[in-house]
Amino acid sequence: MTTDVWLPYEARDIQGLPEASETGFTYRCWDGGPEFPADPADCVFYVVPYMKPTEIAVRPLPAMTSVRVVQTLTAGIDHVQPGLGFLAPGVRLCNARGVHEASTAELALALILASLRGVPRFVEGQRQEEWRSGFYPALADKSVLIVGYGSIGSAIEDRLTPFECARVTRVARSARATERGPVHPIAELPALLPRADVVVVSTPLTEDTRGLVDAGFLARLKDGALLVNVARGPVVDTSALIAELESGRITAALDVTDPEPLPAGHRLWHAPGVLISPHVGGSTSAFPPRAQRLIAAQLTKFAAGEPLDNVVRTTGG
Repeated sequence: MTTDVWLPYEARDIQGLPEASETGFTYRCWDGGPEFPADPADCVFYVVPYMKPTEIAVRPLPAMTSVRVVQTLTAGIDHVQPGLGFLAPGVRLCNARGVHEASTAELALALILASLRGVPRFVEGQRQEEWRSGFYPALADKSVLIVGYGSIGSAIEDRLTPFECARVTRVARSARATERGPVHPIAELPALLPRADVVVVSTPLTEDTRGLVDAGFLARLKDGALLVNVARGPVVDTSALIAELESGRITAALDVTDPEPLPAGHRLWHAPGVLISPHVGGSTSAFPPRAQRLIAAQLTKFAAGEPLDNVVRTTGG
């Protein structure tokens, strides 16, 4: 019977893992290196290495003929989807809901505040020894629209609450009610965009959201609006965004871009009114302990035959 578990960490570094002597698991460490730690055919539980490109994340999947669970350490699953067709029916794909909410929401708020309050301008002024005083926009009294109101979108609203925003509007794939207020369906987005001062995009990347922020979306934004993308780069049409930025009509703060990494010489680097961070929404000191707790909890349930958390897809279904 095959019982290999592939982890991106050494098993000794993860507290709470089921004991190998009790479960029969053999823990193998693979963080995306050129050599596999063992025969992929013997792996029953694969924890995908974090922040590795698709070609690395899916490389062992065609040979993982015994795998029953694929666990990502990201909220999105788009980087492993190209390899799911190689898997047998019944394999559960789980995401990392609960791991990245705090860090991603924290960065979203940082990007909003830095962009509105002129922090990039101050940093450049400091380099040039220029005192760039003046009036700058505040987050207080602004209307914020969150596009993609899942667990990360909700965490973003948690952090917006103390800042006295005039209004927070929520949009998801379908309408629902929350304790904070209604979540609007994506179909209502065109009517909601012109009312927003700040639009935060936190959707997963799917065929429905790819290119969601296109020329038409951007054209509906009011003059002076700020677009913040902490989702995935391809959710935004880069050429359409550059055109709006170069017109000076809107500004943007981006933790993700398309392409990514953004190559040297790309026009987006030097577009006016844009602040770019290098896809670090989840890459903080808060990540390892949360990721390791998730791995330990999932493997404990797997060993006990209990339902897993965060199952987002089952192959063959």
